Amino acid sequence: MGLRRAAVEKLDMTGHAFWRGRRVLLTGHTGFKGAWLLLWLERMGAEVTGLSLAPDTEPSLYTLLQPFAGHRSRIGDIRDPAVVGAAVNAARPQIVIHMAAQALVRRSYRQPAETFAANVMGTVHLLDALRGVDGVQAILVITTDKVYRNHEQGRAFVEDDPLGGHDPYSASKAATELAVASMAASFFAARGVAVATARAGNVIGGGDWAEDRLIPDLWRAVRAGEPLPLRYPRATRPWQHVLEPLSGYLAYIERLAGGDDVPPALNFGPPSDDVLTVAEIADAMFTAMQAPQSWVQADGANPDEAQTLSIDPALAMRTLGWRPRLQPAQALQWTADWYRAFDGGADARSLAASQIEAYEALA
Repeated sequence: MGLRRAAVEKLDMTGHAFWRGRRVLLTGHTGFKGAWLLLWLERMGAEVTGLSLAPDTEPSLYTLLQPFAGHRSRIGDIRDPAVVGAAVNAARPQIVIHMAAQALVRRSYRQPAETFAANVMGTVHLLDALRGVDGVQAILVITTDKVYRNHEQGRAFVEDDPLGGHDPYSASKAATELAVASMAASFFAARGVAVATARAGNVIGGGDWAEDRLIPDLWRAVRAGEPLPLRYPRATRPWQHVLEPLSGYLAYIERLAGGDDVPPALNFGPPSDDVLTVAEIADAMFTAMQAPQSWVQADGANPDEAQTLSIDPALAMRTLGWRPRLQPAQALQWTADWYRAFDGGADARSLAASQIEAYEALA
């Protein structure tokens, strides 16, 4: 499938007024998506308390984006209920966005117990700590597009499809969905606290340096002047720029906090006809980065991963008015531009802020 030019509709952007002065607890704030979201929340005037492990990459987007205004960072492990409870008490949150997780499929094969502990019990610890907190309006738990029981049929998953997962990461996130639904019904519904989950596709964007992810691996290959080994070049994923699901999360939370009747789980991803293979993404990124490198088939055996994966975002589009705003080629170009400018000495914070501003202008 090529890089089709998808239609981009202009929509109302998430309201800055809602977030101004709002107390937000954001877990996973030192990660790739978390750092982008933290900068966006800062721009809108939210008072954010972050809870996360220390950054585990070098460079680290979170470190490069500092200093943050109106932000308190707490470095700690969500597997420790005492750490989670202390962060909740310090934040006194009105809004909770839970992004902290062990989010790497291949690492989950190496560390299955740690993956289940962080993803399932870390979420349970957080919701347990929030049970007795007054003033909480909405809790959004971020899971993944991989929560669905995938029989490789090539159909885009919708929100009421069965949950499952072959690898430990996917299974842990499916289990997290069940835990959230149970805690929401048992402890939050009667109090009028909205609890929901967001299932997002694979994200790309500047500032990701994680292990075993396509774009960071490609960036490292370009810098080294070497071919990029691809484990599954024909595998498909619902790729999207990081700002796409983040805009959906923000819109979702506003509706949840406002007491609107919205679904308890939503998919955020590109239209199913914009799903690209790993090889197509790699080829397009090499071109966008003006790099002469190419990819090669990786040697050796690799852990099983889904070969086809697509999620249907129609429900989020209908209920929130949310739409993907970047064409696939635009998302790749924004990502390539970020890395090329950063490698040329540009300031990471200025780069990220300018792309957030440009994204808002699409609304």
